[in-house]
Amino acid sequence: MDVNYEYYRIFYYAAKYKSLTRAAQVLHSSQPNVSRAVRLLESETGCSLFVRSNRGISLTPEGERLYMHVKIAVEQFQAAEEEIAEAVNMQNGRVTIGASETALRMVLLPALRIFKKRYPEVRIRILNHLTLQAVESVRDGRADFAVVAIPPKIERPLTSYPITWFKDILAGGPSCFGFGERMQSLKEMEPYPLISLGENTMTYKFYEKFYQEHGFKLKPELQAATTDQILPMIKNDLGIGFLPEIFADEALNKREICKISLDEEIPSRQICFVENEDHPLSIAAKELKALLMQYNDIR
Repeated sequence: MDVNYEYYRIFYYAAKYKSLTRAAQVLHSSQPNVSRAVRLLESETGCSLFVRSNRGISLTPEGERLYMHVKIAVEQFQAAEEEIAEAVNMQNGRVTIGASETALRMVLLPALRIFKKRYPEVRIRILNHLTLQAVESVRDGRADFAVVAIPPKIERPLTSYPITWFKDILAGGPSCFGFGERMQSLKEMEPYPLISLGENTMTYKFYEKFYQEHGFKLKPELQAATTDQILPMIKNDLGIGFLPEIFADEALNKREICKISLDEEIPSRQICFVENEDHPLSIAAKELKALLMQYNDIR
């Protein structure tokens, strides 16, 4: 039996209000059109659905059974339509984001501050991961997208887009204040304990390659779990370490640490947006993506 959904919808309202006239008003239709649709549905089902009398209409036993099922379906459709309308108007929804630490602090949090002011009803969930884990969360569908620094090789169905570039500095504590503006080489810095992130991070791999390109081996004496842990270790003169310049600005201005100028230029690093082409972004996620792509303008 191939029945037009509109017939069921008209039947639902006629049964709900026990009136063809009221159903026509709610549907912005006419009573003849409603009556015609009910007759066609009765013809398709092969049974009478309403009992007509001078006092109006009431459901037959078959009509009651049909109404129980149609009521669930129509109200589910209505709920879905309302939910979609709210999502289109950014009145609800949730965005799940995989983020590496550097990308979270540098790019994602400033963008979220603006996004939440515009769309306070949209819920945000952040999966704070290492870069590789953040990318995998997009691949397996746990995150809508990821914002990461120095992404690994991206393969389909994943796609990445650059958001911004940033520079690191080599920073030292009080024992390095005497360097002044004089340039230092990696060779000259070998005696100083090096603080780095763990070997399983993309940042470690980045500096491992940087040292190799200049004929040295990366040999950290202290390893931190997060970039946030490196700064206080430098302040307490436990060693030297590489930090995003934007993270070090406040401590530099307070003269808690100093910038060590290197002969070897530290390459710029990139923060990227990663999405999965097999999982289209929701309206809310697309809006946040657009805001992230404007990072250099909103910064």
